[in-house]
Amino acid sequence: MRIFIALGTHPQQFDRLLEKIDSLAESKKIKAEIFAQTGSSAYEPKNFGSEKFLPPEEFSKEFEKADVIISHGGAGAIINALEFKKPLIIVPRLKKFGEHTDDHQIDLAKAMHERKKAIAVFDLGKLPEAIGKAEHFRAEKESERNSLVKRLEKFIGEGK
Repeated sequence: MRIFIALGTHPQQFDRLLEKIDSLAESKKIKAEIFAQTGSSAYEPKNFGSEKFLPPEEFSKEFEKADVIISHGGAGAIINALEFKKPLIIVPRLKKFGEHTDDHQIDLAKAMHERKKAIAVFDLGKLPEAIGKAEHFRAEKESERNSLVKRLEKFIGEGK
């Protein structure tokens, strides 16, 4: 299994997620080939490959190669996972850890989870279980994907 971690281009770190996955990889609680796009995070993984930022074509290639995507709650990564029809685990960035300016990613993660489009993880202790589920996860209601992608793209466009 190959896991791609997509942390986007948000200017705040998401070290908490990278540290947890690095620990799980070291202890062999995750048995997978892992690669991460770490964005603005300061933490450098020791047990898997990573790059701060990837050019768009390389980012797309990582999505294509991956069996499972682990992402922050950013709309761009969510859209890519839906377009590539990849199982997606969303771990929202939290304000209390200095990962974002507010907690809006919680709402997006909950909405995606409730619609069975992704697996949301709010407790990093449950990440190994979520990865196990993701291996067999397929987003429900295929016909809604295009509508959801369009709504997310509209949301991103309005935010500019």
